[in-house]
Amino acid sequence: MKRGNGQKSYLIDTIGIDHLGGKWVEMSRCGVKCRILPYKMTATETKPPVYYNSCYRPVVDEKRRVQIPAKWRSGGDESFTLILWPSGGRQAGHLLVLPPEPMAALVAKLKAMPYSDPTTETLRRLLGKNSDQVVLDKGGRICLPEAMAKAVGIQETAVLQGLFDRFEIWSPERYDETSAVDEAFSSKAFALI
Repeated sequence: MKRGNGQKSYLIDTIGIDHLGGKWVEMSRCGVKCRILPYKMTATETKPPVYYNSCYRPVVDEKRRVQIPAKWRSGGDESFTLILWPSGGRQAGHLLVLPPEPMAALVAKLKAMPYSDPTTETLRRLLGKNSDQVVLDKGGRICLPEAMAKAVGIQETAVLQGLFDRFEIWSPERYDETSAVDEAFSSKAFALI
């Protein structure tokens, strides 16, 4: 078997596996045995980006665990930031769920705001007090903090609404109310793109 870059080519005589399971090749031109080292791909080379789209209605178990759809998981240790988010005139309408990258962008935006502005300080305190971090368990579930689940009215069922780079968790009743409003504004919303 010949391998090469056009200038020099080597004839590979033997490909084998040693007693430790390592692969090696022997090239006849130079008579050298070379060990082949395994190439490990980085996470960005092996995994396509995760987009949070579609809408799901998973059951919430007695420990307030919610199943995250498999296509919304990247396969590694995943963490999310939950933020109580206002909507429909409610101070806590639903949970906004931010993966690490959008959360880092939010933190960068908050850092760029002046610390001397009282409104900015209020925003930082509200976001800090009304947020929490969660990690996917081995079953692909997150556990909703009790106070957050209660504040947004989540009990036996939740609604997970994808927003492409993040997602929301709603109580079914509040989601249905918001969906009716969304339908009324849909022509204006689609005009944005």
